[in-house]
Amino acid sequence: MKKIDVIANEESYTNLSTFKDVESLNETVRTYRDVIKSSVKRADVQARLINLLEILKRHSCKYVGVSFLCKNSIAGMLEVSYKTVQRLMKKLVDLGMIRQVAMKRKSDMLQTANAVIIQPVKKEVSDKTPAKSPTKCPANKTTSISLKQNTNKRNDASLNANFVAHWVPERFASLVSCFYQEAKTIQEFWKVIKQCNRVVNVFTGDRAFNSEQELSIGIRAIKEFVMKVKEGVRMKNKFGYFNGIVNNLMDKLYFDREFMAE
Repeated sequence: MKKIDVIANEESYTNLSTFKDVESLNETVRTYRDVIKSSVKRADVQARLINLLEILKRHSCKYVGVSFLCKNSIAGMLEVSYKTVQRLMKKLVDLGMIRQVAMKRKSDMLQTANAVIIQPVKKEVSDKTPAKSPTKCPANKTTSISLKQNTNKRNDASLNANFVAHWVPERFASLVSCFYQEAKTIQEFWKVIKQCNRVVNVFTGDRAFNSEQELSIGIRAIKEFVMKVKEGVRMKNKFGYFNGIVNNLMDKLYFDREFMAE
């Protein structure tokens, strides 16, 4: 049996972290989804690999890129067997998208759940993926430049709050703007919600929650987040912490029949 040298603790998970921020992690996972769709022939395997990758991403925000879910928990989330999770994990390892590190508990030095580390995109992988559509980028960049040209530093924050992107719900933007004035920050909070709302049917693109439910979760999550900030909770990355709140809410509400019926 191979000797396990890595102890499961905060220092180890921090050292294993592969990304500087959640946005970089999200960008990598988006790239890997495209790679899976173009390189894996069986549609059912495609769907399971993408769903597994989404689960790993959603549970990799505290230590960005590193999750430590046990395979039994993952099997329950995917509604597949333990053996199937092992095979899917091996496939992601073979594709170079993740690696697994054996861990042991500090208390008794016995083996515990592996750390699963999402790997940054290698150049050759990135080159194989389809070019992303720049449809929205010019508009965003033009807006940003025009704001800088026509405002001074003193007025930037107040103007930014009025120039939140059209795809952010007005109710959500209005609430967040009470605490954060920059449009970019408000948009990042909404991106977290959109990214956490996982695809449940890879063929149709259907997600776990509809737009109204998504907004309701977003409102609840931002209120909880603000309360934590007011309580003085320490956060290394506010978007990563918010991601955790949203994930917990979504995991809970997905099984709430009354909420899902709305």
